[in-house]
Amino acid sequence: MIVTATDPVCGMQVDKDLAQKKGLSIVKDGKSSYFCSERCKNEYEQRTGQPRAEHPGHAAANTVYTCPMHPNVRRDKPGLCPECGMQLVPGKAKEEYDKHAGHSPNIFKMKFWISLFLTVPVVIYSGVLEELFGVSAPAFPGSAYVPLILGSIIFFYGGWVFLIGGYRETRAKLPGMMTLIAIAIIAAYSYSVYAVFAGVPGLFWELTTLITIMLLGHWMEMRAVQGSQKALKELAKLLPDTAEVLRGKQTVTVPLTELKKGDLVLVRPGAKVPADGVVAEGESDVDEALITGESKPVLKKAKSQVIAGSVNGDGSLTVKITSIGEKTFLSGIMRLVQEAQASKSRIQVLSDKAAFLLTIVAVVAGGATLVSWIVAKAGVGFAMERFVSVLVIACPHALGLAVPLVATISTTLSARNGLLVKQRLALEAARNIDIVVFDKTGTLTTGAFGVVGIDGDDDKALSFAAAVDRHSEHPIAKALVHEAEARKLKLPTATAFKRLPGVGAQAKLGRTLVKVGTEKVLEGIRTKPKELPGQTLVYVVAGKKLIGVIGLADKVREESRQAIKDLNQLGVKVAMLTGDTEDVAKAVAADIGIDQYFARVKPDEKAEKVKLLQSQGSRVAMVGDGINDAPALTQADVGIAIGAGTNVAIESAGIILVRNDPRDVVKIIRLSRLTYRKMIQNLWWASGYNIIAIPLAAGVLSSQGILLQPAVGALFMSFSTVIVAINASLLWKAKL
Repeated sequence: MIVTATDPVCGMQVDKDLAQKKGLSIVKDGKSSYFCSERCKNEYEQRTGQPRAEHPGHAAANTVYTCPMHPNVRRDKPGLCPECGMQLVPGKAKEEYDKHAGHSPNIFKMKFWISLFLTVPVVIYSGVLEELFGVSAPAFPGSAYVPLILGSIIFFYGGWVFLIGGYRETRAKLPGMMTLIAIAIIAAYSYSVYAVFAGVPGLFWELTTLITIMLLGHWMEMRAVQGSQKALKELAKLLPDTAEVLRGKQTVTVPLTELKKGDLVLVRPGAKVPADGVVAEGESDVDEALITGESKPVLKKAKSQVIAGSVNGDGSLTVKITSIGEKTFLSGIMRLVQEAQASKSRIQVLSDKAAFLLTIVAVVAGGATLVSWIVAKAGVGFAMERFVSVLVIACPHALGLAVPLVATISTTLSARNGLLVKQRLALEAARNIDIVVFDKTGTLTTGAFGVVGIDGDDDKALSFAAAVDRHSEHPIAKALVHEAEARKLKLPTATAFKRLPGVGAQAKLGRTLVKVGTEKVLEGIRTKPKELPGQTLVYVVAGKKLIGVIGLADKVREESRQAIKDLNQLGVKVAMLTGDTEDVAKAVAADIGIDQYFARVKPDEKAEKVKLLQSQGSRVAMVGDGINDAPALTQADVGIAIGAGTNVAIESAGIILVRNDPRDVVKIIRLSRLTYRKMIQNLWWASGYNIIAIPLAAGVLSSQGILLQPAVGALFMSFSTVIVAINASLLWKAKL
């Protein structure tokens, strides 16, 4: 009996035993996958390591679905191919073409080695050894046709990717690198075939070495680009293959695609959370580092939100699923990164235009070079060699890669650090920011009361106050109890509790009557009330004696002070918006180190303050929660929503910070400046190389004996591309 399985790439039914014998199977996380061919197996391994249809939401928003056997079939949604019935798989994004003609790095690698192997005898039998070293190649009947035969094989086998790539560029009306290479190798091959039968020297060794080196360059480029996208693929691998759903008293293991909103799932110690949800039962530290960039495990207990792909610690959790598939936070991150990588910054638009113009210049320069040398009677062979050299060396390969590769790395790097870029223009603009405006509450401060100081017997005053207010729901009471618990103070038992409207509360601690509240509890006591601007004061009176004064305020985040300091070191000013009084605003600003602040600002007035700063010539970044501050975020040159958590759908912000950490604003500006610097470095290298190399390739200095062969030109061009790729990849090592 034949046991079959479905190929996860093309959807064909595969004989399991036969696939195993041919080595067409993979075991991952205890799950076996079987393939119909090496092509499908390689494609599966080069993806995220998961079948594309297995986890909804992994495809980009602008993805089209194609049939592996009928690429002309293109649909907006997954389904079956109308021609052969195969499962459609996500293909290239709409309105794009693949400049590498669908080839993978491994295929380029194979083509390179085979072409290199065949190029050696072409070079030997083209007379190069005899010309350079005086050594003749072994002769045999038909040896004169070795360059023609092997050169033709290399032209069609190794050069096919350039020919088809050039055709697609021309059809898309976007002539570029592939077009130039295609014209160059067609010209060199056509002339060389003619030369064989005309009895004149051809360009076969130049042609074959050119193709071989170009294959090497593209292999290296694709490896670099693939490496830059690896981090995004790693995100896709974070999801487990299955989930343990609780049904009654039993747990049932189901594929992730069968998970439904509202399901209760068991997340065992060390297991991955299968989807976004809320903890229904249990307590455990959960590692969210790979998703939010939070380095420390986060304690999760009842009613805590958990994120798909995060790793559970030592405890066991029962989670109620709230979001699945495309609705999960992880899918949202991937979608934002993909959209940001697909969008173009101003500098990228300029580089694309430059690459396009360089293509036109190369064709014109190549044609002019060909005609000039023919007119100069240098010989058709020499003129054709110069023509090919100009086309090859002028390829805007490095120029076309200079900006996109940096952009891809920077957006992926930002997501890895919990900085979600919704608009590439926002990231580009961040480098020029003059002033960052923070909304105070919940951004620079925690947004909740906290104890900031105690005058008197600290522990006694705090334990008495917390004991009296233990059962109160008032925010100040909660802050007192929380601080006492944080200090691990033992609270005395309170009896005869009584609320004192407009004053506070009182209770008996043992036989002593303790009052906690405003300065009104000081009546009858010879003590002058304290005045501390920006603080709410709670007085603790035991009997007729004041035992302490507790100062509370909207507690400043420890990270805020460092963020302000770092921004100032970057040459960026900081301002603060708050609806609080002048005294409170002044106290917080002085505490954090902010010189400029706006007090008593209503929510609908925040955008006006941003506009005021812009009218003074400042480029402004606004940092807020993305909801109450939406108009101000929209008005600002760069809108940054902070503390968004799992909400990635904030429309008013160009950049979303997952954590509630003001230091991430510093990271955004640093990343923006580093990204721009890398782009400029790459553009200078790529354009400078072309400016110098084109005249040399045309033979301007041939009278001085300086002449670039096509193969040498290809080597230089590939070398230039590799340098650009390496320089861009150094961005991974950047410390934000």
